Amino acid sequence: MSQQQQMGGQPMVILGEDSQRMKDRDAQSHNIAAAQAVSESVRSTLGPKGMDKMLVSSMGDVTVTNDGVTILQEMDIDNPTASMVVEVAETQEDEAGDGTTTAVSIAGELLSNAEDMLEQDIHPTAIIRGFDLAAEQAREEIDEVSRTVDPDDTDLIRNVAETSMTGKGAELEKDVLAELVVDAVQAVTVDADDGETVVDLEYVNVETQTGSAAGDSELLEGAVIDKDPAHAEMPTSLENAEVLLIDEPIEVEDTDADANLQLDSPDQLQNFLDKEEEQLREKVETIAESGADVVFCQKGIDDLAEHFLAQEGVLAASRAKKSDLAFLREVVGAEVVSDLDALAPGALGAADVRFDDEEELFYVEGTDEESHGVTLLLRGSTDHVVDELERGIGDALDVVAQCVSDGRVLAGGGAVEVEVARRVREFADGVSGREQPFDAGVVESAHAKRQALSSATEAANLVLKIDDIIAAGDLSTEGEEDAGGPGGAPGGGMGGMGGMGGMGGAM
Repeated sequence: MSQQQQMGGQPMVILGEDSQRMKDRDAQSHNIAAAQAVSESVRSTLGPKGMDKMLVSSMGDVTVTNDGVTILQEMDIDNPTASMVVEVAETQEDEAGDGTTTAVSIAGELLSNAEDMLEQDIHPTAIIRGFDLAAEQAREEIDEVSRTVDPDDTDLIRNVAETSMTGKGAELEKDVLAELVVDAVQAVTVDADDGETVVDLEYVNVETQTGSAAGDSELLEGAVIDKDPAHAEMPTSLENAEVLLIDEPIEVEDTDADANLQLDSPDQLQNFLDKEEEQLREKVETIAESGADVVFCQKGIDDLAEHFLAQEGVLAASRAKKSDLAFLREVVGAEVVSDLDALAPGALGAADVRFDDEEELFYVEGTDEESHGVTLLLRGSTDHVVDELERGIGDALDVVAQCVSDGRVLAGGGAVEVEVARRVREFADGVSGREQPFDAGVVESAHAKRQALSSATEAANLVLKIDDIIAAGDLSTEGEEDAGGPGGAPGGGMGGMGGMGGMGGAM
């Protein structure tokens, strides 16, 4: 169909002058090429021999990683079809915590096979039905070959953590780090009333610190806060302290509107300053009278208020992150106070608090029976090292948590893929129409593998169902072979529809 339709012998314009259209096999081939370009961009990161990518942003920020979802999120991808495949990785990350590269790679392979079938004039709907049937059978086979894991089977769960770290920045110290991951997950694992095992990773906080080896990382009870005491004269170690969490600034209150003050004498200025000092002193007295020994404030603390707090023997830290306050709330069993005037006695929590001068960190360990939460303190030599370490540990935490809650694991290293492929082929022989490594300690999450198959199949089917692309701009395919420029992913360019933009760095 052209941009015009005949109606009563007269042309009827239905698309704008600059609009372009691509349909049928051209549209299918274009979409498949774009999806395959995404798959190829991360394929080399897969497995124990996976290589890293260096991603350089337009601002010059450098990210070195082989984490699939991080690579795809950092790339300047504006091709709509490629973006749909990127959503596969994001869905996989959200649902399973790992296996993003596997999901995208499977989607690319499915579409590669689909292209061969399209060339044989097999209709896309028949291919989609076949993919759905195969995916369903593959998930059943995964259930068949999976092994039940006991939440207390520390050795097997540690193997899951080590397998997740293999090929990533955390691999060099995976023995130590896997132990920390397992301990962290077990610390936040509870048996629900219905008998199910529940892992709540919200109670696991991950902090990073540069200047040490990854092997020096540790798991700590409670919270670690990267802040300094607000005043040099404040105490630095308090046992069974009353802790106040506040997101209101401990400063002179601002007026609702801008105001200009005209002073006729130095005495008037002094009176004004005295009023400000009195207001700050009242705030500090309110804190002291509440019984608080330690204050973590999300906003600022006035210099004079810091002095008054130090005089009262109160340890305080300002500009704490909102996420830190949320975690401290669980650790110390306190409420986050938004108004000092409405401070209730029960809003305070209890904890042992100390500040480490050398590491410049607060260590906060709750002393109440109801308090809970642990902190995984990751250490590395540089910012790039700890960033990649944090990504690898994040994946490992998610995968181990899934294994503990789901209760199933699989042999990894590609063994399951080979076995499932064999079984699906046998299944296919009976369908009419066109539709060891456990011993090596290489173990993966069954949930992550099922999710990867589901996500990849859905993405491939979504791409295959498109046979018409209407763009508001140019659909020229010129430059598709190098749509991203230096360091960009190959192919996928769509002119006005956008291409897979370059990352500005080497891949």
